[in-house]
Amino acid sequence: MKPKAVFNWSSGKDSALALYRILKNDNYEVSSLLTSINEEYQRISMHGVHVRLLEKQASSLGIPLLKMEIPKEPSMEQYHEIMTNTMTALQSKGITHSIFGDIFLEDLCKYREEQLKTVGMNAVFPLWKENTLDLINEFLDLGFKTIVTCVNETYLDKSFAGRMIDKDFIIDLPKNVDPCGENGEFHTFTFDGPLFTQPIQFEIGEIVKKTYPKPKSDSDEINEDYAFWFCDLIDR
Repeated sequence: MKPKAVFNWSSGKDSALALYRILKNDNYEVSSLLTSINEEYQRISMHGVHVRLLEKQASSLGIPLLKMEIPKEPSMEQYHEIMTNTMTALQSKGITHSIFGDIFLEDLCKYREEQLKTVGMNAVFPLWKENTLDLINEFLDLGFKTIVTCVNETYLDKSFAGRMIDKDFIIDLPKNVDPCGENGEFHTFTFDGPLFTQPIQFEIGEIVKKTYPKPKSDSDEINEDYAFWFCDLIDR
């Protein structure tokens, strides 16, 4: 009997490739997709994709969707409480594993493992420590299609928002940007590929700039905000 797992679904490319690996290897029974949603805007956290497109993804993938609603600007304590309550409820239903698309962020991996351990669950990382250039090329070679919905202005300019990821996109990335955006340089929405029964239909909307307060440390002389470019995807 395969262990039951929840898959942490961001809607982007790393999630899609990790899910592809999990389903292909057939070592886990994926009971549901779990996605964090900004409760005020009803959009996927950081990716900026509206929940309607997320729901279409889940429908095309054929996997039930669980939406974990998060306040607009949650404290770490609030986030931890919401996550703990969510995972405790899943664990009570026989879910023993939680799957992530993370690749090499050690602190995040450790945090996830420690938090899951408190509720008696295990973390699984199908892409862990693999070469990110190899991963993005595998993703494209498999036939997945994805669009950039958010870029961090620290690394990339507005022109990258709304671009489809292809071989030219990879070539155009600055040398200090990870090919999978694993350091938070960009986020994506995957709308077609071998896992989908049908492509997700959308139109490209407005590209807008949004800023978020950067936590100030004692060593900071200037407290600059984080700036991101978001490409809106319109359901159709």
